[in-house]
Amino acid sequence: MKRLLVLFSLCLFASPSFTEAQRLKYPESKTVDQVDDYHGRKIADPYRWLEQPDSDDTKAWVTAQNKATEQYLAEVSARPRIKSRLTELWNYVRYGVPQVRGGRYFYSRNDGLQNQAILYTADSLTDEPRVLLDPNKLSADGTVALAGYELTDDGKLMAYGLAEAGSDWETWRVRDVATAKDLPDEIRWVKFSGASWTPDGKAFYYSRYDEPKTGAEFTDSNYYQKLYLHQLGKPQADDKLIYERKDEKEWGFGGYVTEDGRYLIIAVWRGTDPNNQIFYQDLQQPDAPVVELIQGYHAEYVFLANDGPTFYFKTDLDAPRYRVIAIDITKPKERREVIPEGAGVLESADVFGDRMFCVYMTDAHNRVSEFGLDGKLRRELKLPGIGTVGGFSGLRSAKETFYSFTGFTTPPIIYRYDLTTDEQTIFRQAQVAFDPNDYETKQIFYTSRDGTRVPMFVTNKKGIKLDGSNPTILYGYGGFNISLTPSFSAGRLAWLEMGGVLAIPNLRGGGEYGREWHEAGMIERKQNVFDDFIAAAERLIADGYTRPDRLAISGGSNGGLLVGACLTQRPELFGAALPDVGVLDMLRFHKFTIGWAWVSEYGSADDAKQFETLLKYSPLHNVHAGGKYPATLVTTADHDDRVVPAHSFKFTAALQKAQAGEAPTLIRIETSAGHGAGTPTTKQIEELADTYAFLVRALKMDVK
Repeated sequence: MKRLLVLFSLCLFASPSFTEAQRLKYPESKTVDQVDDYHGRKIADPYRWLEQPDSDDTKAWVTAQNKATEQYLAEVSARPRIKSRLTELWNYVRYGVPQVRGGRYFYSRNDGLQNQAILYTADSLTDEPRVLLDPNKLSADGTVALAGYELTDDGKLMAYGLAEAGSDWETWRVRDVATAKDLPDEIRWVKFSGASWTPDGKAFYYSRYDEPKTGAEFTDSNYYQKLYLHQLGKPQADDKLIYERKDEKEWGFGGYVTEDGRYLIIAVWRGTDPNNQIFYQDLQQPDAPVVELIQGYHAEYVFLANDGPTFYFKTDLDAPRYRVIAIDITKPKERREVIPEGAGVLESADVFGDRMFCVYMTDAHNRVSEFGLDGKLRRELKLPGIGTVGGFSGLRSAKETFYSFTGFTTPPIIYRYDLTTDEQTIFRQAQVAFDPNDYETKQIFYTSRDGTRVPMFVTNKKGIKLDGSNPTILYGYGGFNISLTPSFSAGRLAWLEMGGVLAIPNLRGGGEYGREWHEAGMIERKQNVFDDFIAAAERLIADGYTRPDRLAISGGSNGGLLVGACLTQRPELFGAALPDVGVLDMLRFHKFTIGWAWVSEYGSADDAKQFETLLKYSPLHNVHAGGKYPATLVTTADHDDRVVPAHSFKFTAALQKAQAGEAPTLIRIETSAGHGAGTPTTKQIEELADTYAFLVRALKMDVK
């Protein structure tokens, strides 16, 4: 691949004679006399009014804040060039991992700069595919996204969900594959649910919440999810209620029909706690009761497949790094181990015939092992390097399957695996206008505050000088059992081209080393996550990659909490902070939409002991007047109904008022957008261009 000329180079330049804080005129954030009593402690909440997203005052505040941010970023002369290069890098063809149903292939494709990927279908891998669903035609600005889809086994019908403006709410419809036309069916108020067809393709299971009150779609809490069966051609009002629990408002239900059509598996979840229950219903028995096979939230169980009454599960029961077990539902108390716990974390397992493909994670990168259902290892798949694997979906009777591989400087490669010959070939390989040989990724291990050994990936141009001058983004998450493994990003590539360093540590709270690693960053041990992140920054500085005034920290959602906590705990350690859609008010997060579901991860201020823990690190409550904080660009979206924008609004107002240093505090509020999923390409490029422009100014970079 020919390498394009790099458009950017970096050097330091003298600080401006004025201070950014003096120069900026922030919109006024009024305060109110709101004081709450937490177990005898009086806590002021002067920006409570910003919790009302549709009030005139909040709308005016949002408009004024965005105007101030736009004016600030418009003065960065490199911004147009950054956006132009991002657009060039983003403009490459990318595919989704194919599914096969009824002898047909289904996969997504984005030609490069389309706002949303298009779903295609084809009779063979060599045939010209035809469009099955183009979300770009559903809205003028590309803000309607395909949130999920499920095909009948014969590939004739597709149930699919659409999300508007980034909302978690979805509307499901049914499309005829042959004609690419929709049937009359429409299912509304679906959230945190997929669909699962009955064997005859005439009905599907889904879960939903009751319709919220008008105007409360983006604020009210979501409780009492219910599992329904929808019959094609009938109105949603006639859907059959399959299961609900009026005594358990936090329980949610995922319905899945086994491939043989015999059983309905009901995964019962409670918030974001990985532990779940498993119920089932015998579909061959009229009005059969729902049987509670696995009761109590004591472990995680992921249904894999069944051989008649024998159910296979991936579980961390007595195995913090997961194993595969079998349960004969005629002897429900017995557990037979199929694949024992290994040295790495078992991330996924997919069954085809009498074999199982297991994706393991070792030190935050993947390997793939193939086992027989007798538990014997058959082979290890050869991968092109250190990276991340995804895919292996398909019916158990399939003759082929597909999977993807990617790394920090390896654009996605999709492989076809022939299940009859065990041969794998490349189906599609992304071609991006850069030379991967110009970059390198190292995995280093460092020591956190309490002596814990933590891994970190560091990616940069080859040959950089370790003299402390390199602008560096330290990105983290550290929560909810989510692992950060190598992945390709055209946006990050632009940062590397600019001479930047990208560092990603695998903090406690994630799933990189199994249950124990996750639990080491939860509730009363959440400070471990922040300590790990701070130690990563200190290691980068000690090794000469960067220095505090050239170091930016970044993270989204729970990662936004991470950034907010660290910038308030160690403000002198960072030159810039980028909290994106962050959970920043730890005393009230559980009062909005699905926030209650995070109590298992964070704890709750309703509990006296947990309140004290939360108060110690809650970013909003640890902003202190007279503090000197790093340059901060808060980013959020006005339609984020997962982490409501009030978190970002209140934190920004507090930080702007408290700042005694020279650095600016800005907020960028995207409109007609949500928590990130389904964000149009144009909006992604715009936001990243603004972010890099902010860093150019905050880290005193000269981009030519």
